Amino acid sequence: MSVKIRLQRHGRTHAPYYHIVVADSRAPRDGKFIEKIGMYNPTSVPATIELNLDSAVKWLNNGAQPTDTCRAILSYKGALYKHHLLGGVAKGALTEEQANAKFEQWLNEKNSKVNAHVEKTAKTREQLKAEALAHETKVKEARATKLAEKLAAAEAAAQEAEATTEEAPAAEEETPSAE
Repeated sequence: MSVKIRLQRHGRTHAPYYHIVVADSRAPRDGKFIEKIGMYNPTSVPATIELNLDSAVKWLNNGAQPTDTCRAILSYKGALYKHHLLGGVAKGALTEEQANAKFEQWLNEKNSKVNAHVEKTAKTREQLKAEALAHETKVKEARATKLAEKLAAAEAAAQEAEATTEEAPAAEEETPSAE
């Protein structure tokens, strides 16, 4: 029996989220599985990944083959690196303490990079929001200026029309009629 680590789709149309499962390769995508080892939500910003690292490493040691997307997720969360280090421990190249120290160091570096990226994204989002607000303010002021000019022009035209209508009856009264 070939065992795969793969994604099982859940959620509604155009809003998926996935369970990361260990399943027989012959089972349907959303069907029977052996164990659920995590969740993946690609629609959130940044994508949310919850993974039981020990369980994932256990299944990798037992020979489970991850699909391409799951391999990327496992690599991102460090399961493949931990599996690699445990292989070194099994061969005698490392002690378990050294392997754990290397993994913790890698995990701290990874978390600092991810946090820096999240902060950078948040700053960029705030800057874009501020720029959009400034642009909206300019557009609003330009529209208000045009509207004020139109209203002033309309008012001036109304005053001229009023002045000409007042002059016209006065001119008619002044003209002597030929009787």
